[in-house]
Amino acid sequence: MPALTDSLKNEYTKQILRATGVRKASLQQRKTPHYRMPLLEEAGGWMRLKKYDGPDIDPSEWESLTYTTYSSDPTTFFAPISSATGEIELKGFWEYGKADIEGVWTPNAEKCPSIVKWVESIGARFGRVQLLRMKANTMRECRWGLHLDNNNQGNAESNGWVVRVWLELTDDASSSLVVRPTEFDRKGEVRIELPKYQQAVVDSEFLWHGGHHASDHMRYAVIASVESGPALERWIESQRV
Repeated sequence: MPALTDSLKNEYTKQILRATGVRKASLQQRKTPHYRMPLLEEAGGWMRLKKYDGPDIDPSEWESLTYTTYSSDPTTFFAPISSATGEIELKGFWEYGKADIEGVWTPNAEKCPSIVKWVESIGARFGRVQLLRMKANTMRECRWGLHLDNNNQGNAESNGWVVRVWLELTDDASSSLVVRPTEFDRKGEVRIELPKYQQAVVDSEFLWHGGHHASDHMRYAVIASVESGPALERWIESQRV
């Protein structure tokens, strides 16, 4: 189909495109035998934890990294701190026959030791760890881009369900993660506020989600794929508000 102009990229146009089959969702919610954490399911698929209270993280740990992006979103860049191969790339782990819990540190990891230590402190198996660099967007753009993450392709059903853990690095009152139980459920929409050092855990293959940031300065955050299981549950319990 011809590219839509920016003014037509809203959730109402998206609903029409879905209904007509012109633009199908790339992923659907699904139930599998993977272990899912009861505490996260009971919370609706997301939990806002207490703020990170470790040593202050110097901005050089995110400003000096090597970033790349997807052609579909030129306003958002990612610096892979871990990947499937240890290379600075955004390819899915399944493309290498791996699950998104088998992360290998990239050269970026050497530049952000505090962030690496935070990831390792969770104590669970992790896959991709990425530093998000995001320009300002509108709520219309955010809702147009609501999506599910493909966290569990290639993940054996004997493993835990892969979820995302979030650490916000910059401070802005507008920064949030918008989540919905279904793609067009405006009434069920929740905005998870993300001030500096806010931690959160989200089942991003269950909840439709997107980042919102309305500010002049760049937004930075760490997003890590982590395996559901006793180790992650213990960490979550230790980080409850």
